[in-house]
Amino acid sequence: MILLKWRISIMTENYLFEATIKDITLKFKTSNDVFSPKSIDKGTFAMLSVVDFKETDKVLDLGCGYGVVGILAAKIIGTDNVVMTDKDSIAVDFSQMNAALNNVENIKIIKSDGFKNLDDKDFTLILSNPPYHTDFSVAKEFIEKGFNRLCIGGKMYMVTKRKDWYKNKLTAIFGGVRVWEIDDYFVFMSMKKDSSYANSKKIKK
Repeated sequence: MILLKWRISIMTENYLFEATIKDITLKFKTSNDVFSPKSIDKGTFAMLSVVDFKETDKVLDLGCGYGVVGILAAKIIGTDNVVMTDKDSIAVDFSQMNAALNNVENIKIIKSDGFKNLDDKDFTLILSNPPYHTDFSVAKEFIEKGFNRLCIGGKMYMVTKRKDWYKNKLTAIFGGVRVWEIDDYFVFMSMKKDSSYANSKKIKK
């Protein structure tokens, strides 16, 4: 009896596409291992449509994926004041490749689960398209700890498919929130007006 052993190789498909955002054309390499690999997702487009980047900004792309938000910010304001983080090493690798592909390779890109490996603070803008979890645990950490990393007057932008929880949570922490509904997504913006949470909870930094 002859036993035949078959080796099966699963190849991850790679993609390369261009996208124009705020009149800037960018190129992105991706694969099926990252979120929205064939095109920029509508949620990110929706969020970016209401954000104005200024030369004086210090920007955090929180949960950067393959780098859309941070790379666009760097093209507009330069690389020195842009930081990108993601907990997934594949996403970080693609972000680094895409930063080089778009000639902004000096961006600070960090592998970090939320804020765990990030020392930077005093951001003027934190932008995030958070992963969807039924218990909102990731979004809760992003909002609470993101507040602590913003300067006074700094703004947090988030985009999701859900409204009520985010609206209530951002209001509880920041004291208020602005909401846009764009292409079936909700874009939220809250500004840090004080050094303590609006609901006066003391949450560990």
